[in-house]
Amino acid sequence: MCGVFGVHAPGRDVARLSYFGLYALQHRGQESAGIAVSEDGRLTAVRDLGLVPQVFDERTLSGLHGEYAIGHTRYSTTGANAWENAQPLLHHGRARNVALGHNGNLVNAEELRTAAGKPLGSTSDSEVIAALIADDDRPLAEAVAATMARLEGAATVVGLADGKLFAFRDSFGFRPLVLGRLGEDPVVASETCALDLVGAAFEREIRPGELVIADEDGLHSVQAVEPAHHGALCIFEFFYLARPDTRLAGVEVHGARVRMGERLAAESPVEADLVLPIPDSGTPAAIGFARASGIPFSEGLIKNRYVGRTFIQPDQELRRQGIKLKFNPLAEVAGTMTDFDPFQRFV
Repeated sequence: MCGVFGVHAPGRDVARLSYFGLYALQHRGQESAGIAVSEDGRLTAVRDLGLVPQVFDERTLSGLHGEYAIGHTRYSTTGANAWENAQPLLHHGRARNVALGHNGNLVNAEELRTAAGKPLGSTSDSEVIAALIADDDRPLAEAVAATMARLEGAATVVGLADGKLFAFRDSFGFRPLVLGRLGEDPVVASETCALDLVGAAFEREIRPGELVIADEDGLHSVQAVEPAHHGALCIFEFFYLARPDTRLAGVEVHGARVRMGERLAAESPVEADLVLPIPDSGTPAAIGFARASGIPFSEGLIKNRYVGRTFIQPDQELRRQGIKLKFNPLAEVAGTMTDFDPFQRFV
């Protein structure tokens, strides 16, 4: 899971727009953040380990100029949590230079790395994608489409090359990607909440297997690879990964989680004193369960709002420590229940 953002907006501060877009997507990755801009075809990137406001300040943002920008927040899957794997990655190839941000996980990354035939600067599967595009002598749209056809696994991508912005989803659409408009300027993002923050109007979702390219002539779309028959948007997006104010496949995530709780109460009724949520992603489902079951709803764990997501910490020990930092039980509520141990399932 990562967050990606892209914008083509001549005359606007695209770096700052990307900063705010990444701020809205911080929940999708807390290990590193980065922004790349394209000015007259020249690529510049700033990326580092840390949260979005730790990587960027006013001085850094003011030095990033261009008509196009992409941004990335990283939760590591393939490749260690190290600076060289922070994104957007810059890759200098035989045909072009590419800046690229990737949300997903390729299952044939090692095969493609071997096929690239040269050492890469990172250990992530994302640079493999950039290298394939950068070394393809064909026009950008053809090079990206040919690369998409070789990828196996989850790949939602934003990139800059040849003075253009491009974005695509794999044929299954494992990870989300939406298209919005800031006036007439196109904006792409992992979730609609990022569009809301920058003031862009939601237009539609990027289809599985679709490639969009934004340049000075407008936005161009092509079905680069055939979509899978049914698609396979990850269910984890609905019950944990996405922000509750995001809309996925036309459905608001908060409402979907409430209905999941209602359905759970119908399928698995229990006798209980209270329904207690595990903040924050579990709260809507607990509301739905309580509503459908008639069991009273109560907060039982108080969350420290200054602790980030623990699920996406890079190792188990950090998760354990994060849980202890993040939650503390309400003693009076715990005293009304039998065998109440709020940390047992986590620690």
